[in-house]
Amino acid sequence: MIRSFILLFFLFGVTLFAQSDAELLERASGYLKSASKTDQFRAYNDYKNLYLRALMDGDDSLRKSSLKGIVQSGRKLRIDVSQYAQELDKMKPATTYKAPTPKKISQEKLSQDIKVQSSHKLKSLRWKDERLVLKFDKPLRKDQVNFFTLYDSKKKRYRYVFDVHASMLTQSQSLRKKGIDRIKIAQFNPSTLRLVIEDSQKLSVRFKIDSASIFINIDTGESPAQKSAAGKYIKSDIKGKRIVLDAGHGGKDPGAIGYKNYREKVVVLDIAKELKKLLVSRGYKVYMTRSGDKFLKLRERTQYANRKNADLFISIHANAVGKKHATKAYGIECYFLDKSRSSRAKKVAAQENSADMSEMDFYGKESFLHTLSSHNIIASNKLAIDLQRGMLNSLRKSYNNVKDGGVRPAPFWVLVGAQMPSVLVEVGFISNPIEAKRLVDKEYQKRLARGMADGVERYFLNN
Repeated sequence: MIRSFILLFFLFGVTLFAQSDAELLERASGYLKSASKTDQFRAYNDYKNLYLRALMDGDDSLRKSSLKGIVQSGRKLRIDVSQYAQELDKMKPATTYKAPTPKKISQEKLSQDIKVQSSHKLKSLRWKDERLVLKFDKPLRKDQVNFFTLYDSKKKRYRYVFDVHASMLTQSQSLRKKGIDRIKIAQFNPSTLRLVIEDSQKLSVRFKIDSASIFINIDTGESPAQKSAAGKYIKSDIKGKRIVLDAGHGGKDPGAIGYKNYREKVVVLDIAKELKKLLVSRGYKVYMTRSGDKFLKLRERTQYANRKNADLFISIHANAVGKKHATKAYGIECYFLDKSRSSRAKKVAAQENSADMSEMDFYGKESFLHTLSSHNIIASNKLAIDLQRGMLNSLRKSYNNVKDGGVRPAPFWVLVGAQMPSVLVEVGFISNPIEAKRLVDKEYQKRLARGMADGVERYFLNN
């Protein structure tokens, strides 16, 4: 139930993902022309969400338009958008390969599973005689491989990028090689597999295509010992980052009671534990606000994250609706804290806020408004987009009807007071019979966690 006084806190906002691409582009363009910083941020937010849509749909035209908007609005807001600018510059790579034009599909079809479709699949990735070998299930043509180099003058980093018209059989992977700062391979979009070799020094990268394999030679120009002695070999700076995971509800607060009386507090704790395992295995320092069936007030959760000097705060929840709409409502959503008039966002927030309404008095309107720095809003929005994209990519490889519920601003009190980028993830509707069965399934929980872990890595890589 929505408490009427909450409405006083949320002065304005936007509804995301409810409009067509053309409508959002037109709206963002209007905001961009405004002299108001608030409107410019709205434009930036719209363009970022259009960019997410473009990646999900493989729509290069929309991707290009949204990248232009991100760069223009980001520069007005003095946000570092250099990576987006570089991506925009490379939208016309020197290759004869042309990505297939996406087919127009109905809104009903969009809510169904969109599986990765590509002509080739990666079978293995390994080092052989100091060469990196990518082996595919069938022979490659030269026009299916695009290689280009990026240089970030501000960070003084070189990136050597291979885009292959193919898909992976597993999740993203990071590889190690002495003398190289970072090597990572991941699914860039449904039809493109991307390998990135990154280093602080210029490298000599050569490759050849031999039937179903790509052989890559990487020459650092000096021995690993020399590079280490010169202080140039830098371990990936994302390792050791601190992340606080917050499993929603707990103890006397069961959260939503869904299909077959599944309880939200149990499901989200299981998912949080799976996510912790994955993140720890990838080198992160991970803390949990609760590791058992314990009740915590909303303010205690972000206070804990602040005490741990966390780099990220991720609160995990499951959505629910009444029985009348239980079979129709499903999908994954990500929220970041902002003032919003969106009725959809307020309904979800009211449901999650209701267990600890006393916290509203603790913060008060003035305190609430002071916590909303533009820096944290923007960073949280980026994190939400990366988490959403990661979960959809991971789940759609194995499950049908995985719905993208979108990325939205919303007044979640569990996020108020966080001094770091913070996001609330609704992993699905525990009230929906199909989605509820998945949410209590261990394999589905692992794939959800894997998608979120990939999203965390993508966030740190890009920010």
